[in-house]
Amino acid sequence: MSRPKGNRAAARSRRRAVPPLRFTLPTVVLLTLLLTLLLRGLVTNEAFHDARINVSVDKTTVPAALLTGGPVIDARGPGAPRSYRAQDHTMALTFDDGPDEKWTPQILDVLARYHAKATFFVTGSMVVQYPELIRRILAEGHEIGLHTFTHPDLTLQSDRRITWEMAQTQIALAGVAGVHSALFRPPYSSDATALDDLTWPVVKKLADRGYVTAFIDEDTEDWQRPGVDAIVRAALPKKPGAGHVVLMHDAGGDRSQSVAALRILMPQLQSEGYRFTTVSQAIGAGSPMSRASDFQRWEGEAFLYLAHGSVLVMPVLVVLLAVVGTLVFGRFALMLFLSVKHARRTRRRTFSWGPPVTEPATVLVPAYNEQECIANTLNSLTAGEHPVEVIVIDDGSTDDTARIVRELDLPGVRLITQPNSGKATALNTGIANASHDLIVMMDGDTVFEPSTVRELVQPFADPSVGAVAGNAKVGNRNGLIGAWQHVEYVMGFNLDRRMYDELRCMPTVPGAVGAYRREALERAGGMSEDTLAEDTDLTMALHIDGWRVVYAENARAWTEAPSTVGQLWSQRYRWCYGTMQAMWKHRRAVFASGPAGRFGRVGLPLVALFMVLAPLLAPLFDVFLVYGLVFVDAPKTFAAWSTVLLAQFVCAAYAFRLDRERPLHLFSLPLQQLVYRQLMYLVLLQSWITALTGGRLRWQKLRRTGEVDAPVAA
Repeated sequence: MSRPKGNRAAARSRRRAVPPLRFTLPTVVLLTLLLTLLLRGLVTNEAFHDARINVSVDKTTVPAALLTGGPVIDARGPGAPRSYRAQDHTMALTFDDGPDEKWTPQILDVLARYHAKATFFVTGSMVVQYPELIRRILAEGHEIGLHTFTHPDLTLQSDRRITWEMAQTQIALAGVAGVHSALFRPPYSSDATALDDLTWPVVKKLADRGYVTAFIDEDTEDWQRPGVDAIVRAALPKKPGAGHVVLMHDAGGDRSQSVAALRILMPQLQSEGYRFTTVSQAIGAGSPMSRASDFQRWEGEAFLYLAHGSVLVMPVLVVLLAVVGTLVFGRFALMLFLSVKHARRTRRRTFSWGPPVTEPATVLVPAYNEQECIANTLNSLTAGEHPVEVIVIDDGSTDDTARIVRELDLPGVRLITQPNSGKATALNTGIANASHDLIVMMDGDTVFEPSTVRELVQPFADPSVGAVAGNAKVGNRNGLIGAWQHVEYVMGFNLDRRMYDELRCMPTVPGAVGAYRREALERAGGMSEDTLAEDTDLTMALHIDGWRVVYAENARAWTEAPSTVGQLWSQRYRWCYGTMQAMWKHRRAVFASGPAGRFGRVGLPLVALFMVLAPLLAPLFDVFLVYGLVFVDAPKTFAAWSTVLLAQFVCAAYAFRLDRERPLHLFSLPLQQLVYRQLMYLVLLQSWITALTGGRLRWQKLRRTGEVDAPVAA
C-alpha cells in the first residue's frame, strides 16, 4: 500500500525542520569549544571577573543596633536582626579567598600544631581547583564559609548574579565534600560598623535565603604584606580578654608573612588563656555545615567533572592554537619568500622555457548544461592567438548546450555528444579524439584571454614538463561572495602556486585552465574516476610518474564563481572531499623513492598541513577571539587578532600587486576572515565526516548565469 500524499508531504516537512548534520555538528563543536573555555575561565576566575569595589557612606537603612553590635549578623526570620560577638578569651581566626595549594596547607599545619580550629571562607573557583584541600579542612575539624564563586563586590551585582555566585559555590562544595554551608562573608567586607545602605540589602537578601553573615573585629591587612610584627599587632585584641573575629588570608598572593605571624600569635595568646576556634563555636552557635542531598552531590560531582575536564582540555586547545598559528604564519612566510623568488626568476628578461612553442594544441571543453556560458567560452577560444582545435564534449546535457554549439558553427570547433557519464569520462573522450600532442583543458563556464593558450603551452619547451597550471580568475567579483572568492583566488594562484612551483610539488592543475602533454596523460592513465577532484588526482599521479608540473602566471582564464552560499558550499565540499580522496589514493608516495618520494614527503604533507589541518583548526582563532573580547582583555585580544589580519592583508596585497589587480576588494578581507572562514570550516568538517563514515559524494552541478563575457582584459 502506498503512503498518502499528505503523509509524504508531512514527512518531508518534518525532515526539513531538522537542521542537516553538516550544520549542526560543526556548530555544536564550536559552541562546545567556547563553553569549555568559558567553564575553564570560571574555574580560574578569569571569565566574569569583576574587580570593581563600591564606596558608600550612607547608613540610613541599616538598623542602629547592628552598627554597634558584634561581627556576626543573623537576619533570618521575621524578627529583628541580631548580632553576636565572640565569647571572652576566644579568637576566631578566619581565612579568606582560599584554598591555595601552597599556603593553605602551611596554615593548616600551624593550626594542627597548636590544636586550634578556624573558619575558611572559600571561593567557589578555588574549591573546584583544590578539592583535596577542602576535604582536609573539614577532616581536621575546621569550618567552611562561602565567599562567593568569583569574588565580586556583591553590592554592584544583580540579584541573578548574587544568586548564581552563592548557588555555584554550594554546588562546588557539594561535589567536593558533600556539604553545604550557611555561613557567608561578603568580598571586600570589613567590620559591622562598615555596614551601609548598599551592603545591608545584600546581607538581608542572603539572610532570606538562609545565610548568616560574618564580618570581623580586626583586619590584619596581611594581603598588603606589612611585615610579620605588624600582622601580629593587628590581630591582638584591643581589650584584654575580649573575644575577637580576625581576618587573614590564605590565598591571593605571597602569604609567608601570615604563616609566620600565626607561629608568633597563637602561642602568645594561648599563654594568656585564649582558645582558637571557629566562628560558630566562638559565638556559641551550632555548626553552619549541613549534608547535601544525593542529587545535590551528584550535581556537584558532574560540575566538577566538567570543570576539571575544561581545565585539562585548555592546554590541548592552547597547543592546537599554537600549531595553527605556526602553520598560518609559517605559510605566510614561506609563501612570501618563495613567491618573491618565483616572480624574480620568471620575470627576468633572460628567463625562457626554451624555443617558443608554436605547435597547435587541442582544447577540451567538457560541458553539462552550460547553455548560459558555452557561447562565451567558444568565442574566447576562436579569438585566441595560438592555433587550436576545440573539442566540446557534451556530457548528456538536458538543456540547449549542444544546439548552441552547432548553431555557432565556429571554425575549428568539434562537438562530441555522449550519455551523461561525468566529467572525467568526458575528458577521456576528448583525449581519445584529440589531434595534437598538447592538450588544454578548461571548464564550460570559463573564458580565455587571447593569449591564454599561447602562454599556457610555452613551458612545454622543457621536455621534463608534463603539465602546466594556469591562472584562474573570478569574473563575477562584484558581489560580496564573489569578492571573497576573488581575494582567495588571487592569493591562491599568485602565492600558493608560486610556492608549490618553487618546491616542485604543485598539488593541482585547475580544471578551469590547465595544459598537459599527451604522453604524460597516457602514462598516468588519463582522467580517473576514483575521486571527485579528478584534476588533483591527475596532478599527483603526474608527480609520482616523474613529470614536472609548473605554473604559468600569464595564462589567465576567467571563470564564473558560485554566487550563493549554497552553490559555494556544494563546490567547496566537492573540492575538499575530492582532495582528501586524492591524498589517500596516493598516500604510498610517502614511502616511495625518486620523484614520487619527493612529492610524497614534501607535497602531500604540505597539502595536508595547509589545505586540511590548518583550515580545520583555524576556527580556534575565532573561538579565542570571542572569549578574549568578552571575558578576558578586549584590547589585547583585538590587537592579537589584528596582527593575524595584518599578516593576511600584507600577503593579499602582495598577491594583488603580482597579479596587477586593483586592491579595492581587499576591504572585504576582515569580513572574509569572520564569515567566509567559518563557512570553509563547516565544509571541511563535513568532508571529514563524509570520509570517516565512508559516504560517497555525487557530482553536483552549479547553476550558471553566463555573466562572464569573453574575452576579459587583464
